[in-house]
Amino acid sequence: MMVFTSIYGIVDGFFVSRFVGEAQFAALNLIFPFIMILGAVGFMLGTGGNAVVSKALGEGDNRKANRIFSMLIYTTVVLGVALAIVGIVLARPIATLFAAGEKEMAEADKEILIEYCTQYARIILAVLPAFMLQNAFQGFFVTAEKARLGLYVTMIAGFGNILFDALFVAAFRWGLAGAAIATALNQLIGGVLPLLYFARKNDSLLRLCRTSFDGRVLGKVCINGLSELMTNISLSVITILYNMQLMKLEGIAGVSAYGVMQYIGFIFIGVFLGYAVGSAPVVGYHYGAQNADELKNIFKKSVILMSVLGVLMTAIAIAFAKPLSAVFVGYDEALLDLTTKGMRIYSIGFLMSGLNIFASAFFTALGNGGISLLVSFSRTFFCQAAAVLLLPLFFGLNGVWAACAAAELITLVLTVIVFIWQKDKYHYA
Repeated sequence: MMVFTSIYGIVDGFFVSRFVGEAQFAALNLIFPFIMILGAVGFMLGTGGNAVVSKALGEGDNRKANRIFSMLIYTTVVLGVALAIVGIVLARPIATLFAAGEKEMAEADKEILIEYCTQYARIILAVLPAFMLQNAFQGFFVTAEKARLGLYVTMIAGFGNILFDALFVAAFRWGLAGAAIATALNQLIGGVLPLLYFARKNDSLLRLCRTSFDGRVLGKVCINGLSELMTNISLSVITILYNMQLMKLEGIAGVSAYGVMQYIGFIFIGVFLGYAVGSAPVVGYHYGAQNADELKNIFKKSVILMSVLGVLMTAIAIAFAKPLSAVFVGYDEALLDLTTKGMRIYSIGFLMSGLNIFASAFFTALGNGGISLLVSFSRTFFCQAAAVLLLPLFFGLNGVWAACAAAELITLVLTVIVFIWQKDKYHYA
């Protein structure tokens, strides 16, 4: 499900790059982190709530699990509406701030870039509640023992996005607005279909029901899911820092190249995220049921799997850096060369990211949001922010591309330390 989410997440970039233009492609990559920051609240409620809901199911209290699940979904809708209004109002000032780093662009061209950013953001943010629901439901499908249904919904939304992009961007030539409308429609599908499913009588473990607001439980969910919220916010902030550095060193060509690396990276990271999200409810269930042997079994196999996948993903990314980059920017030889060289350095981080992502999700599932936050914050913000700001001082553009791998390496050391530190408390090793 996460891999399909990653694939259709890059569809806008492909169609805009191929059928619209480099300025619009750069605008999409500049403003997208702002949209993701607002949508990340859905990840927090979904992942943090999953740990609480799956633990209640493991304890045999299905009624409690459904009340909590319902409260979280209703809360997601309310927060989505509020954040959508805020985002639409702030879209243009944020776009102006993001574009300020480009010093060589004429003011008229910069104004056009800002207008593209604002247009794309406001269309997407109009359906922000659905986007947040889509993020929240990804994990709940697994908890409800309907992972296959979750995959089908994701596939329907994904193929819909591809179809709409092909129509609106390639056929109708609606430009960047067409790509935004296509994504908005796919998010409506991904958010509303699960809502309809869980609102009706179904044969899963979860169903929307009458509930009441419980601030204590919501606070626990938010604290537990804080690591995932910070992960997504941090990734967006880091993207902003990357774009700022690249605007100074390479202009919009650098931003476009980094955008391609992110799109390719979404697919590889999606494999790790998919396993982490899929395994978390299982970990939470057996922890709640006090099945120590199963917990040890899951942990051991997960560490081995993440290590093997890390080597495999890195090898594939380096070997196929040029053809993968050519899918997006094959029309421009200079941009293709810039992207390919950067991708081969950037992808070294995949070697370590799987274990780090699993560690964060694992401790979230155990109800230890503090350690999960420590790992994810180190990986996605603290180490990477320091790397992207410092390494270019010594290595120039290559320092920007190497920042991800440097951050993952430092975080891996931290991951090993916390695994050893907490093993006697949770009995997973």
